[in-house]
Amino acid sequence: MSIDLYRVEDIPRRAFLKKSLQGGVVIATAPAMLSSLFSCGGAPQISPAQSSPAKAEVDRVLLNKVIRKALEKGGDFAEVYLEHRISRKIVMEESKYKSAVFGITQGAGIRVISGIKTGYAYTDSLEENKLMRAAEVASYIAKDTKAVAPVDIGSAERDSFVSVRVPLDQVADSKRLDVMKRADDAALSYDPQIKMTSISYYDEVRGRTIANSEGLLLSDELPLLFFIVQTLGEGNGTRHMGRERLSRHSGFEMFEEVTPEEIATNAARESVAMLKAEECPAGKMDVVMQNGWGGVLVHEAVGHPLEADNIAKQIGAFTGKLGQKVASDVFTMVDDGTLPNYRGTINFDDEGTQMKRNVLIRNGVLEKYMTDILSAKQIGMERTGNGRRESFRYLPIPRMTNTFIEAGNDKPEDIVATTKKGIYVQSLSGGSVNPITGMFNFTCREVYLIENGKKTIPVKGATLIGSCQEIISNTDAVGNDLAFGPGICGKGQMAEVTAGQPTVRLRGMTVGGSRG
Repeated sequence: MSIDLYRVEDIPRRAFLKKSLQGGVVIATAPAMLSSLFSCGGAPQISPAQSSPAKAEVDRVLLNKVIRKALEKGGDFAEVYLEHRISRKIVMEESKYKSAVFGITQGAGIRVISGIKTGYAYTDSLEENKLMRAAEVASYIAKDTKAVAPVDIGSAERDSFVSVRVPLDQVADSKRLDVMKRADDAALSYDPQIKMTSISYYDEVRGRTIANSEGLLLSDELPLLFFIVQTLGEGNGTRHMGRERLSRHSGFEMFEEVTPEEIATNAARESVAMLKAEECPAGKMDVVMQNGWGGVLVHEAVGHPLEADNIAKQIGAFTGKLGQKVASDVFTMVDDGTLPNYRGTINFDDEGTQMKRNVLIRNGVLEKYMTDILSAKQIGMERTGNGRRESFRYLPIPRMTNTFIEAGNDKPEDIVATTKKGIYVQSLSGGSVNPITGMFNFTCREVYLIENGKKTIPVKGATLIGSCQEIISNTDAVGNDLAFGPGICGKGQMAEVTAGQPTVRLRGMTVGGSRG
């Protein structure tokens, strides 16, 4: 079931709130949980017991029955994944609230593993006949094979790494609109050269229940906030769009810890600074990358080739290199799904495996791949807690969580001071990697020249080109200033991730530029 309750276009804040309340009246006959979606200024307060989104619930007897049905033709493993999601998205452009979408989705995915084969089917209904039919469809992958006898499910516990002080379902819509208005005001007042803003607010609460043939039964609810501010600067005959993002698995207290004004000011600063940018030179040069979102480079160039689905197929860039030296001595890379409330953090992965800290490369030596249940079985490794899925419509695959270069001992200012010539990359737009060859390319959004150990003029048109093994081998300085940035990772399906790094220096990297 997917409900797009309503859309509104270019309406004033007061009218937006009025229509929001009216929308709640229109759907009064819908499930009671929907009432919490439309709380707003002046509306009655809803108690936590009334407003908490309902989990996707199916009784244990039926879950056991569905698992047995999934294994009736054979198979090594069967799983039921139930999901219920309540979400809202509000967009503000040119200082006007342009659109709002409220949605509810609910459904189940049934998976059967037989050897290296996977059968998967999903349904948007939790009725018994639909669940049994999905289990039957998934079971055909294991036809005429020996079946493992399923263990009756029993409730399990996992450590929690997501805390909430201000639940999203108890936040009035007026407060959501207020943080957007505050960001808009801060951006436009930063500098007269800021001509326009675009602000996107998204939140959701996702309820998960996982049951499998190993006897596991787990449930939780994950809140998520994603706030994006884009600012358009105009001047010197050019334009530049700055961007800043904030996202966490947390309650609305996120905006107390990092204010919307901070996000907007950072975006506006970039827009204004880059209006003075000159054309970037091209060629081989040293690259210093600022701490934070620059970690997306190793996320793409190194993280994806370390995901074990490609390793199992023996086509990854790091296939067969476990225990070998693959990077410089100062390079340590970690995937850690336990960092409290980070965007990539969850209590357990979408297969029920406990999240933990996984050191992938330690002091240049490859120690571990990131696995899900299937790839762990294929390559004979532990389950690392990296089995993730976009929704119940997708089967889980190995994905990163919070992936970063571990902090080193160098001072950031010393890294720049000892770089005679090169570029300083302050912000990346994003990029792509071929996980088989390890080749990547990245577009830089905010870049400065380094001349005689000093960061000087901004430059535009820079791209970073190379291979994963090249950059990790050529990393010769790692700062002590580890920081993170939130992102969306695409690999056939979307996943919430965090990328991070301290200030690092890459020697002799290929830089594509707009000036020869």
